[in-house]
Amino acid sequence: MPPVLQNQRAEHALMRLGQLHPKLIDLGLDRTYALLEKLGSPHLDLPPVIHIAGTNGKGSTLAFIRAILEHNGQTAHVYSSPHLVRFNERIRLAGRLIDDDALADLLEQVEDKNSGTDITFFEVTTAAAMLAFAQTPADFTLLETGLGGRMDSTNVIDHPLVTIISPIAKDHEHFLGNTITAIAGEKAGIMKPNVPVISAHQHPEAAAVLRKYAETLGCPFWQMGEDFAINEQPDGGFILNWQDQQITCPAPALMGAHQRENAALAAVAVMLASPQISISAIKDGIAAADWPARIQALKTGRLIIRTPKGQQIWLDGAHNRHGAEALARSLQQIHMGKWVMIAGALNTRPAADFLNALKPLLQHLITITIPDQEASLGADELCQTAMELGLAATAAPDLTTAIDLAVSHSNGEMPIIIGGSLYLSGHVLTENETQPQ
Repeated sequence: MPPVLQNQRAEHALMRLGQLHPKLIDLGLDRTYALLEKLGSPHLDLPPVIHIAGTNGKGSTLAFIRAILEHNGQTAHVYSSPHLVRFNERIRLAGRLIDDDALADLLEQVEDKNSGTDITFFEVTTAAAMLAFAQTPADFTLLETGLGGRMDSTNVIDHPLVTIISPIAKDHEHFLGNTITAIAGEKAGIMKPNVPVISAHQHPEAAAVLRKYAETLGCPFWQMGEDFAINEQPDGGFILNWQDQQITCPAPALMGAHQRENAALAAVAVMLASPQISISAIKDGIAAADWPARIQALKTGRLIIRTPKGQQIWLDGAHNRHGAEALARSLQQIHMGKWVMIAGALNTRPAADFLNALKPLLQHLITITIPDQEASLGADELCQTAMELGLAATAAPDLTTAIDLAVSHSNGEMPIIIGGSLYLSGHVLTENETQPQ
């Protein structure tokens, strides 16, 4: 996603760094280690690390962890990807997004040390984030893998406090393997000897791989549904059953049944990483976490003022079948009837898998091409795929037209969901002038 920055130095540095390697993705750790060494090995001087891998839910889980820690009076660095609107979103220093001037200084320093050596954009920006984290005091560092785990650039931490595996599903098969067991093996690669591992609910084949990998490394291993559990409550909250404790937690600030599981995963991880954490901080953090484009209600903004008063418009970044299934369950909780959807998607995964999961809920689908994304499916192609699945669909030339068409098909009453890609979510937030803070 093209960066949106007021500081031209930072924007130009990002553009230069993006041209250092012929491939966007080239998994491996050698280039990252080499650059980190040139930078003075900042990865060895980070605040204590919580590291997460998985297919879906990584960012939401870290958002809950950060909120819990902050409600306990502690600070956390966060490295996550991709960004929605601004590159700055990827690097959060002690709770605050890195500012443009600091980002420019950081990128130029890393660029100078790299001296034009071939390195991917994700590798060089990961090294930059670790340099910033080592230079800034905080109580914890929260690292999200970019792709996979074993060969991901974030996997340079020898002794994290805790590793987390969020739900694993088929995605990025051309990099990680075309079976759930192969993908689980790649995600398991972030585990380190004797370091506790917390896992979400998993497909049985993925769970077996994770548990065996943990046993081989001597890692204490807890899987949701097997070694700890949650009981959902009528008010949207849940009771977390963890070891000898029963913790009554409020409804998570992030919507959807799957967010209860993400919140529980975060709570257990924090209790392992910081045993003295207060129960009140866990509850308050769960109730206050913020993570844009995850079943986010769009209530204000430049696009929203075009719609009738009371029209519900929601935004979500789900982009694969597993994410679409979770989204479908959540949408049914918000509104039991039909929805109108605006969708854009990349050509890196079958769009039919995503659409099939949502098909029973959709009255009409409006498709658009995601701007500034070479890998975007064209609106016409996505529309054709939808119609072949039996969906009523219309291709729109741009987002503003798509909004107008969606309102028309909804009669101003049926709710609208915008989704299919985090890159589309970023475009929506940019055009709506409601960028993340």
